[in-house]
Amino acid sequence: MREGRWRSAVLGQRRAGRLVVALLSLAVLVSGVLTIQADLNGDLTQLYAFKPLTTGLLVLLARFGPAPVLPVYRRAIIGGLSFSLAGDIFLMLPQDRFLLGLVSFLVAHLFYIYAFVAAGGFYRSLAAAGPFIFYGVLIIAVLWSGLGAMRLPALAYMMVILLMAWQALGQWRQYRSLRAGLAFVGALFFLLSDSALAVNRFHSPVTAAPLLILGTYYVAQWLIALSAGSLPEPGWKASRG
Repeated sequence: MREGRWRSAVLGQRRAGRLVVALLSLAVLVSGVLTIQADLNGDLTQLYAFKPLTTGLLVLLARFGPAPVLPVYRRAIIGGLSFSLAGDIFLMLPQDRFLLGLVSFLVAHLFYIYAFVAAGGFYRSLAAAGPFIFYGVLIIAVLWSGLGAMRLPALAYMMVILLMAWQALGQWRQYRSLRAGLAFVGALFFLLSDSALAVNRFHSPVTAAPLLILGTYYVAQWLIALSAGSLPEPGWKASRG
């Protein structure tokens, strides 16, 4: 009888967790669409309201997922999302705060790297790193002439985001789970979003830039946030958190 009650309680908690994830995901979708609409229309009031709100909702999504993963993983993802929120605010200000935004997102990626390494160990496959290195060299080559004084910061940022994507791949290859897959696909969308942002700013204007840049950015962050709210992986130990 006690076992039956325990199972019922666990199932109830899981249903409640799924409901929280669904509601927060819906709120992220609505707020993200309003952010993109505001950016496309140049509506600064709406942009200032909904851009930080969307990322704030993503922080809540990572925090209140249905079941705790490795605690240090969740904390690191929340840290990355929090610095992303700071980066979002810097990038939307009327003054040029691009460098501060860049630094904020660089720190966010360091948090994500820490999360992925804490979960799966440091991934050392140079063969797997090859495609990321090739992509980074290609993007930097395209942007180089337009970067000017931003060359060194752009190189540093590119190395960090490529390391983040590489370690996300390593985590997925170790676990082959939905949670790790969400994080890896999220990392790829983040790489795509930042590439589009860089091309739009330093090379040539991108058609419907907010739709491409913010659309892929919110998908990336949503997937990464979801990876912090899934069931624990086999072999994980809560004591590591």
